[in-house]
Amino acid sequence: MTAFSRLPTSFKRIAGALALTLQPLAQAAEAPPAEVHVDYAYYSPVSLVLKHFGWLEKALPESKVSWVFSQGSNRSLEYLNSGGVDFASSASLSAVLARANGSPIKSVYVYSRAEWTALVVRKDSTLQSVADLKGKKIAATKGTDPYLFTLRALQQAKLTKDDVELLHLQHPDGRIALEKGDVDAWAGLDPHMAASEIQAGSRLLYRNKDFNSYGVVSVTERYAKEHPEAIKTVLGAYEKAREWSLKNPDELAQLLATESGLPLDVAKLQLTRTDLGNPLLTDKDVTASKAAAPILVSEELVRKGTNVDQVIDQLIDPGFGNAVVTKP
Repeated sequence: MTAFSRLPTSFKRIAGALALTLQPLAQAAEAPPAEVHVDYAYYSPVSLVLKHFGWLEKALPESKVSWVFSQGSNRSLEYLNSGGVDFASSASLSAVLARANGSPIKSVYVYSRAEWTALVVRKDSTLQSVADLKGKKIAATKGTDPYLFTLRALQQAKLTKDDVELLHLQHPDGRIALEKGDVDAWAGLDPHMAASEIQAGSRLLYRNKDFNSYGVVSVTERYAKEHPEAIKTVLGAYEKAREWSLKNPDELAQLLATESGLPLDVAKLQLTRTDLGNPLLTDKDVTASKAAAPILVSEELVRKGTNVDQVIDQLIDPGFGNAVVTKP
């Protein structure tokens, strides 16, 4: 017989209740991860600010912070799926596509709401509408917002991807292909799109802000379960970078220009199309994603029978952002 078993029953109940009470507290005292891998991208100016000032390193002094450059949403989500990064910056519709095709991820924060993509043609192009693209070559990065934007634009013009020739080039290569005349149009992405406008006189053939999806930071479900406090710490640092960006627009433009290697006027043009005002995921974002989702089904980008609305409900997790963002 143990010493505990000889104690009065009432004492045992109190001890048991105390143990249950303390268990969540023990779980809350989460040990910081040894390493935290975060991506950064020119299409996410806030990530550049976060990296530049080292605020994440200061917020996680016991963790080694590693930075990974993402050229587009497809690369960002590939890194997340493979374990190359723990925090990935992508377009929200690209995250929906990844989750629908089996990547167990959760979107936890909005890093920007930008009109960052449009269909671009050369300054001497005779094309005047999306309908004119029938039979033409379009450069687009598969799995990214510009690619999905292109499909939606074609659908609105009563065309499909079979009516055009899509060349799957990364965003910088798409710009080069357009300006060299190797393609007729390009699904552009800022800052490369802004650079092509200013440096090569390229023209935006078709714009539609509603066909641009918002930018999200995503993590894997496993990471969300194992490191909830680390996620809140990272998003808290993102918030510091976002607030700095709103208060220092000129310095933000200069930093974007320096990091991307593009002229200051290009960075400023990109930022005129970038809204950093609302980082919280809301019911409106769920509705917007569900309104955009049919293109994934109609173009057979997801497996047959996939319930995309359910995928979106599983993907979007506003809890982490709500815990760190100061509401106005």
